[in-house]
Amino acid sequence: MKDVAYIALGSNLGQREVFLAQARRAIAALADTRVLGQTDAEETAAIGPIAQGPFLNQMVAIETELSPQDLLAALHRIEADAGRIRTTRWAPRTLDLDIVLFEKQSVREAGLTVPHPELSNRDFWLRELAALRSARVG
Repeated sequence: MKDVAYIALGSNLGQREVFLAQARRAIAALADTRVLGQTDAEETAAIGPIAQGPFLNQMVAIETELSPQDLLAALHRIEADAGRIRTTRWAPRTLDLDIVLFEKQSVREAGLTVPHPELSNRDFWLRELAALRSARVG
């Protein structure tokens, strides 16, 4: 099924701008997927119990035929290609890619919940999501 998904991109290690740019290119290259829009990158304080440097965040809207599970697997591969090593939850990372929302689908299973359970706790995600949705309508 073709659907619109919103993907949050974040980085707080190394060359953050480079990691976000690599992620955008990799997402655009996914099979059966096209990028509809992206927000500007913005710096935000890290969230969570571990002290760490600020994140550079942005969001992209994509139209995709990938299932939520296949999209998540692809995003995990992109993170790994950027040097992300999954260790401690909330740890600093080169790249963090989260499925924030699908327009037509929701998922609640082990390892994947869409809409993202932290959506209402991240003001910058709400702003970015509103901007992308407004641009699609307008």
